[in-house]
Amino acid sequence: MNYKSVTGTRDVLPDEQPYWRFIEKKIYEITSLYGYQRVDPPVFEQTRLFIRGVGETTDIVEKEMYTFLDKGKNSITLRPEFTAGVMRLYLQNGMHVLPKPVKLFSIGPIFRYERPQAGRFRQHTQFNVEALGELDPAIDLEVMSIAWQLYAELGFKGLTFQLNSTGCPECRPKYIETLKAYYKNHIDVICDDCKRRLDRNALRLLDCKKDSCQPVIAKAPVISEHLCDECRDHFQTLQSYLNLMGRPYTINHKLVRGLDYYTKTVFEVWAQGIGSQNAVCGGGRYDGLVEQLGGQFTPGIGFGSGIERIILSMKEQGIEPDPILSPIVMIAHSGEAGRKKAVEMTFKLREQKMPTLLSFGERSLKSQLREANRRQVKFVVILGEREIGENIAAIKDLHEGKQVDIPLDETIKFIAEKVKL
Repeated sequence: MNYKSVTGTRDVLPDEQPYWRFIEKKIYEITSLYGYQRVDPPVFEQTRLFIRGVGETTDIVEKEMYTFLDKGKNSITLRPEFTAGVMRLYLQNGMHVLPKPVKLFSIGPIFRYERPQAGRFRQHTQFNVEALGELDPAIDLEVMSIAWQLYAELGFKGLTFQLNSTGCPECRPKYIETLKAYYKNHIDVICDDCKRRLDRNALRLLDCKKDSCQPVIAKAPVISEHLCDECRDHFQTLQSYLNLMGRPYTINHKLVRGLDYYTKTVFEVWAQGIGSQNAVCGGGRYDGLVEQLGGQFTPGIGFGSGIERIILSMKEQGIEPDPILSPIVMIAHSGEAGRKKAVEMTFKLREQKMPTLLSFGERSLKSQLREANRRQVKFVVILGEREIGENIAAIKDLHEGKQVDIPLDETIKFIAEKVKL
């Protein structure tokens, strides 16, 4: 075998498909309940959209994007996240004239060249939610509640929110100056990445995962003490709503998320019992992003959640998905007349929405019965020379080990009654 999947990608095999079906079904149920509609932006966009939207000094833009020149010499990037593309879609398609808030969701692959890790790959699938056009903290609660309800209905235990406010263009610059002054007193102990962030993207200092930087982060000034009145009121109101709903949360002063467009609310949903990476999703407000991309001021909030991460967490918590409907009946046959009747009966059963397998080839009935056992079907309909000659079907119940003869024209009705379809 000379060909293998590219590092950081993976094949989704049949035994994992029930998880994907189960999660997608829940996503559609919950987004419909909240009034969100699906949109599907392209997998690739102009590179400048992500540089402008995500932030030139973010790790995503500097290190992780899959960027290339197409045949027209245009710089194209496989999307590293959904929000910038959804904002472009929102503006280009005139969705800004719709009643507010505009509620959207997407499901699809995103691409980041980063170190593969548990539940995170260089190509992974994301469930993404966006609500545009409303400043009310109640919409923050609604978006956060979509995530909460999804994980709760999937069966996750120990759910809690991690919550912070990153301020706004009015109050954040003053905080960043305070943060920089603090870090300059610790320049000799922080990592090289943080030395670079100090001048280029100071808020990301709080997001550093290096052990050497943790003591510095622990004593760093917290942004909640530097919020303007508007940001403070917004943050306090959101907390009052969470209290009203009985949703547990922790104020996490280190939580800033990794993208430049965040303002005010940032949050993660954590679940217990899923290993060292407790977060199953993250998001926040991006009130200036649409304006930054050429539109009018349009507040917004959203989140993204990796499907692969959800599946890994479900497995770690022992959560089993609903099974995919598997074949119930197999038609075994011998002789030309038996084969023709088997083909006819197979498609009639399928028209009745009954999952049915047809045996192919010239194998013996014994061999076909072995296959039926391996495929774990419940009933085998046998159409051999005897059966065709007597105008009957032999129906074998593999679960109970019983076999009965039924008139051919009553076979479909008999099986339907047995399986209650």
